[in-house]
Amino acid sequence: MAETTPQPPVQFETHPDSYRHWRLAFDGPVARLTMAVREDGGLRPGYQLKLNSYDLGVDIELCDAVQRIRFEHPEVRAVVLDSALQKIFCAGANIFMLASSGHPFKVNFCKFTNETRLAIEDASAHSGIKWIAALNGTSSGGGYELALACDEILLADDGNASVSLPEVALLGVLPGTGGLTRVVDKRLVRRDIADVFCALPEGVRGKRAVDWRLVDQAIPKSRFDQAVRERALELAKGSDRPGGPGVRLAPIAPEVTPTARRYRHVTLGLDRSRRQATLTVRGPTGPQPKTPAQFLEAGGDAWALRAFRELDDALLQLRVNELEIGTVLLHTEGDPRAVLEADGAVAELRGHWFVREILGQMRRTLKRLDLTARTLYAAIEPGSCFAGSLFEIALSADRSYMLDDPARATAVQLSALSAGLLPMSNGLSRLQSRFLHDPPRAGRLLERRGPFSAGEALEAGLVTFAPDGIDWDDELRLALEEREALSPDALTGMEANLRFAGPETMESKIFGRLSAWQNWIFQRPNAVGEKGALSLYGQKGQRPEFDWRRT
Repeated sequence: MAETTPQPPVQFETHPDSYRHWRLAFDGPVARLTMAVREDGGLRPGYQLKLNSYDLGVDIELCDAVQRIRFEHPEVRAVVLDSALQKIFCAGANIFMLASSGHPFKVNFCKFTNETRLAIEDASAHSGIKWIAALNGTSSGGGYELALACDEILLADDGNASVSLPEVALLGVLPGTGGLTRVVDKRLVRRDIADVFCALPEGVRGKRAVDWRLVDQAIPKSRFDQAVRERALELAKGSDRPGGPGVRLAPIAPEVTPTARRYRHVTLGLDRSRRQATLTVRGPTGPQPKTPAQFLEAGGDAWALRAFRELDDALLQLRVNELEIGTVLLHTEGDPRAVLEADGAVAELRGHWFVREILGQMRRTLKRLDLTARTLYAAIEPGSCFAGSLFEIALSADRSYMLDDPARATAVQLSALSAGLLPMSNGLSRLQSRFLHDPPRAGRLLERRGPFSAGEALEAGLVTFAPDGIDWDDELRLALEEREALSPDALTGMEANLRFAGPETMESKIFGRLSAWQNWIFQRPNAVGEKGALSLYGQKGQRPEFDWRRT
């Protein structure tokens, strides 16, 4: 049965000293991230995390570990992901947690889980950190999905260790959607083989798992640990990670009140009676780092890192803890020249390992904004600093409104980061995605060095509307009121379809299918009804009753 009692807010900040489910150890260029899930350590009461099954709390720690390896340990060039349990790698998402959770929590859990796995893949692609999944035992469902996020999967060949995606057969749901997509798009498993694999709840072992491309190697148990270590060291040789001291990620510790979360550079204001939020990002103040040494000295306090970490946390709070907020009004405050100066330094120095990680944080946070199932409207007013990386926020919005009033001038501006260094999930920049009908336009706009006034921005297609001073308040108010009256389900579907025009990537497929298929399946009686497969899982003598009509 779905949850009915109020739950305490989920907190997304943690630290290795507070981990309950993971052990993080370092040995030269190789880190070992060991899954050791505490059975009694669930985020919420009512279920036990047996067999290294996981819930959102386990994934929050994993996300933190990925971040800390990137920022705090530049000596790490390869990571081994393994298990502390004998004959069990990971049993996947905890079924009883899923069955007892409400629909929004299920979908947001799947979304965060996929974003975390994409962060592992991003670390491989952009940070020079290669990942090995060392499967010493059963790896099923989300456990195998976690392995799929790694560069290589090594499986113990002992007659016990196996990989499986049993959700269709056992639960009547999809393997998080990311599992199916990675099997065929990343590991290039043939469609017919994948069909057989997903219908085998017991999974596949040994040589067959290798032959079907489900794992890279099946290694006898007697030399498994040695082979994993040797392969990790081999992969580490190809990395450009420099070693040396890392940069500590200090807590961001917002001030929290009943109606707001106030960070140093970000404020999230909540008007629950109107189901609206305002999300304001403030630009940098004071001198910003211009050299690698200055960036390292600024560390976690560098605006480009701190502001986007804060924005990331605010977005997660909105998603998971403020489910009835339907519309978010996006604001910025500050000097656009300071934003452009900070952007310029990040773009120029992005070859430096720490600046590269800052750019990665910006990229991943903006993707999180793109993927947030809320209506996003940007309001560009006097005092705004929608420039460069912060103009990406306006480009992420479903609509943007820019005041056109000579007495109160407004402007927007592009920067070097607008030219593809902060891509969307579809692999394109937000400018390219905006101008699919006129691809050369993005390049022409980037050639302009100065700001765009409201009229120029409207003509260039950079904003949706540019009301004058007389109409500004009424037009924005009416737009918000119109949105309040519409079906949230229809809006989620509409916005998710419109935000990712253009080519599909593995990443855009994952989230498109998550928004559509998982949203649908998690509400169907065949999965979550009284006699649904997910609801009855683990109840002896109970068999699901399906509505057999295909739709």
